[in-house]
Amino acid sequence: MKKLIFTFFVLVTSLCSFAQVALNYQKPPKEILELVDVERAPNVLMDSKKQTFVFVYTPMYLTIDQLSQPEMKLAGQRINPKLNVSSGTKYIEKVSIQLNRSGEPKFVKGFPVNPKITALQWSPDEKLIACGVVNDKGMELWIIDVQTQTAKKITEAVLNANLGSAFSWFPDGKSLLVHQLPANRKAFIDVQIAVPVGPSVSISDGTSGQNRTYPDLLKNGIDEQNFETMATSELWKVELNGNSTLWKSAALYSRESFSPDGNYILINTIAKPFSYIVPWSRFALLTEICSSTGKPIEVVENRPVLDKIPKGFMAVENTKRSIQWRSDEAATLVYVFALDGGDPKKEVPFRDEVFTWKAPFEKGKEQSLVKTPQRFGGITWGRTDLCIIYDSWYDTRNEKTYSFNLSNPNSELKLLFDRNSQDEYGNPGNFETVKNEFNRYVLQLEGMNTVLIGDGFTEKGQFPFVNSFNLETKKIKTLYRSTSTTKMEEIVAVLDIKKGDLLVRIQSQTEYPNYFTRKMVGKAALIALTNFKNPFTSILGVSKEVITYKRADSLELSATLYLPVGYDKTKKEKLPMVMWAYPKEFKDKNSAAQNTTNPNEFVFPFYGSPIYWVTRGYAVLDEAAFPIVGEGTAEPNDTFLDQLVSNAKAAIDAVDNLGFIDRRKVAIGGHSYGAFMTANLLTHSDLFAAGIARSGAYNRSLTPFGFQGEERNYWEAKETYNTMAPFNFAEKMKTPLLLIHGENDNNPGTFPIQTERYFQALKGLGAPVRYVVLPKESHGYSAKESVLHVLWEQDQWLETHVKNRK
Repeated sequence: MKKLIFTFFVLVTSLCSFAQVALNYQKPPKEILELVDVERAPNVLMDSKKQTFVFVYTPMYLTIDQLSQPEMKLAGQRINPKLNVSSGTKYIEKVSIQLNRSGEPKFVKGFPVNPKITALQWSPDEKLIACGVVNDKGMELWIIDVQTQTAKKITEAVLNANLGSAFSWFPDGKSLLVHQLPANRKAFIDVQIAVPVGPSVSISDGTSGQNRTYPDLLKNGIDEQNFETMATSELWKVELNGNSTLWKSAALYSRESFSPDGNYILINTIAKPFSYIVPWSRFALLTEICSSTGKPIEVVENRPVLDKIPKGFMAVENTKRSIQWRSDEAATLVYVFALDGGDPKKEVPFRDEVFTWKAPFEKGKEQSLVKTPQRFGGITWGRTDLCIIYDSWYDTRNEKTYSFNLSNPNSELKLLFDRNSQDEYGNPGNFETVKNEFNRYVLQLEGMNTVLIGDGFTEKGQFPFVNSFNLETKKIKTLYRSTSTTKMEEIVAVLDIKKGDLLVRIQSQTEYPNYFTRKMVGKAALIALTNFKNPFTSILGVSKEVITYKRADSLELSATLYLPVGYDKTKKEKLPMVMWAYPKEFKDKNSAAQNTTNPNEFVFPFYGSPIYWVTRGYAVLDEAAFPIVGEGTAEPNDTFLDQLVSNAKAAIDAVDNLGFIDRRKVAIGGHSYGAFMTANLLTHSDLFAAGIARSGAYNRSLTPFGFQGEERNYWEAKETYNTMAPFNFAEKMKTPLLLIHGENDNNPGTFPIQTERYFQALKGLGAPVRYVVLPKESHGYSAKESVLHVLWEQDQWLETHVKNRK
């Protein structure tokens, strides 16, 4: 295909004049380019026994040609209307399979030339893998035979992958339930040429309903018709030989879930009327139980549109929610109902009640299982007499874990762990699960003993662990704990608890992550399962160190410092520095001070990080801690600016005290909320020579119903919103700032108008600012052309305003 040449406007301003420049896409210097243009190692999928390894190869980036395909934005969804798949999908190019831990991977044969593979799904017996293959007509259903490493086509390009999963396995593994395009499907209406039949009207009946600023919502009747066309599917039962039967007639199906025994299926169907203020996931929804042949049995919930949920992160709908199958029984439905009406402001002894409903699902036969003091957070099923239950409360950052005796209807929750959800040093780990006779994951149990796998963050570093935990006595026994101080180890799974076999992933600063088996006890050697090579050899000699320091109020902070290859720490040449960060809210200083960065993690450059500039003679301070703490009744954002500046000063002081940098030549950068941070730091401090702000939000009156961790609305905390918004202080911002934004940003709150209006304010007030709009890009940047140009823009900016600053 002939390569399309795109141009776009880059708005440039200086203190005394304004200019507008048309540019072709640019490429960064060689030192950066050779770190971008590398072949990516495959991602790894495994069967439940961690015996079969599936390697999937995807390109690092899309091309601008791919990103420029037709796109429709409907109800929070972006689709390619020609192919009926999500637009911007990054397809798998090839697949290889390793049949056992010591075997050799072989590439799957049978796919078309240059295939576009997506949505891999194991069959229940894990002998097959279903996947979609996209061509210029749409998506086909294909099956991979794991044992022979061969693929074959099952259907033509008739799949509808616009909403939810396009296919799912029947529990017997002999057929699949497939979303297919209706035979009499209507054509999409071209909004650009369609003649309106009237205005769009939204109405409020006076009931409070505070929703955040969602993107890509429906706007008019034409959008509604197009959404209905997009979301409507027929459900077909497709056998492995390609024979298919219409299983359920056309409707707006969004989710299907089989019962563990395969005799029933839970089906979600979107209902009208649609909403113009929330995405499709909050539209009215009919949830019903059907037989394995698709015959309706009973309605579970007929939920209205969720546009009037009470305020707060702990607010939920006042209907049945979290409707799912119980994993340890053949056909028992589980759902949750709020006892506070979904309103976290109400004071009640219990927030949620969990119910069960057994087949044959007679009305009135639902049974209360348990009530949770805080908002229900999920269940890990174990045996028919035992499960683990979680609840939490955001405002206090509290998280509790309980065991529950399912065999005793009068039993109470038994508290196992009561912790601050942000306290990583005190994290007990996650319960290990195994597949049961229904091919569902349940708690790994031996008597009352369970297994916990933890990341193992401590004050002295990261040391992952495997613990035995007794649910009756709460006694903990350490089965394994990593002791490595030179490599980073992740525990993927316990392969055999009796033999003491583990599957681990190990990496170092210079060694690419690979998979190994190891013993929990003894000195048995690691056995390598993969051998992925390091593609970034040009930065092998880069110095990487996690430094710790304190800010003015004695809060412990940390960051990762990179120094160029060959830098002499004894001579201490003064380097320019690039700092990159992202603020995070905390409710206590102890959690905020914890260091969860492992110095032995592989140095992996990617477009969103600043590591590239270590090759250009800069010191780089990455992942600099920027905690914003509000203890007790105080909210973190009430002192946002003071803490922001204090974090930045402490970081610069720390590296300056080491003698490595010229503190007059320091740049600050960030993406999204990090861009918001950057604009504020340039406005309210004189610590930086320049800044880079990508895809940010700068006017908080445009996000009036909350942002990030802020639950209060604009009218409840007007002073906080106004003080935090750098747009309101544009007249104070005189430091060179590079603004970058994707023209199709799809992130709530960071609409492109945020950067557009901020640039206009800065330009009008004489600030040195450059505004780059990336065609076709969303909140994250996907096209290789865009990524290379962003790196070029950042390099030019840093060279001009930091390294060579006058």
